Amino acid sequence: MTKSELLQAIKSVGAAMLGVQSNENRIKDFKQGSLPAFIIVGIIATLLFVLAVASIASLVAG
Repeated sequence: MTKSELLQAIKSVGAAMLGVQSNENRIKDFKQGSLPAFIIVGIIATLLFVLAVASIASLVAG
């Protein structure tokens, strides 16, 4: 997994999580992307999201 593959996966996963991933980029990712990079970045992004939501909920609940 190269640095460029990892950066592309980060950008693509971020766009997909926000719901702004274009169909053209999605198709490009499936053709050229590295599956392990997408899996790793997706897991990390999901964990960070869950931790952020739990932290905010904890702060709000007092």
